[in-house]
Amino acid sequence: MPVFRLSDALVFPDPRLADDGGLLAIGGDLRPERLLLAYRSGIFPWYSEGRPIQWWCPSPRYVLLPERLHVGRSLRKSIRRAPYRISCDEAFAQVIERCAESPRPGQGGTWITQDMRAAYLELHRRGVTHSVEAWHGDRLVGGLYGVAIGRAYFGESMFADAPEASKIAFVLLVEQLQRWGFALVDCQVHTEHLERFGAEMMELDEFLARVRDAVAAPDAPAPWRFEQLEPQL
Repeated sequence: MPVFRLSDALVFPDPRLADDGGLLAIGGDLRPERLLLAYRSGIFPWYSEGRPIQWWCPSPRYVLLPERLHVGRSLRKSIRRAPYRISCDEAFAQVIERCAESPRPGQGGTWITQDMRAAYLELHRRGVTHSVEAWHGDRLVGGLYGVAIGRAYFGESMFADAPEASKIAFVLLVEQLQRWGFALVDCQVHTEHLERFGAEMMELDEFLARVRDAVAAPDAPAPWRFEQLEPQL
């Protein structure tokens, strides 16, 4: 498949035309309107500093259905005993900064570029991107962030500076998404970490159909707040 080059026009190629690695297009920009169109279309940006913006739609897609969340026995114990306070949307800028600074296996730099950070901070101001934080006292020790449109959540990145911090934040987030009636969590690509939570591969056509329906639903009110902080164990 060819890789498409975007112009200034707010349009994307059919996501089914991505190449075998999932790369669909390069170029364009990170203005909010383009990012919203991308996520509504099942597409996301992922590139390195100094490189052209790259737009991806892997097939098949790695997805977690909130009702299928799996929490292992040892993590259940950690959730009950952990000294963390978990919050939503209290420190979005800190979370995305820490995610950008966290080293990744096999990566020499970060894909969360300065332009990406600025773009997602603007989406946060518009109530579209959300963070979940894990606190130990006043110290931020873990967290994650993603994009929410309608009843679809598109996970972006997480970090942990303390044992199980990001895992606990993720479990409580997904349980809250269940209460709000979210249809899916887009995990983008396979990781063993997310596989343990019950994420699974989904054929692209099914994924795109589910996204189309989910993003048409009303948004959850922003800023996000947990309705129940005790895990459903």
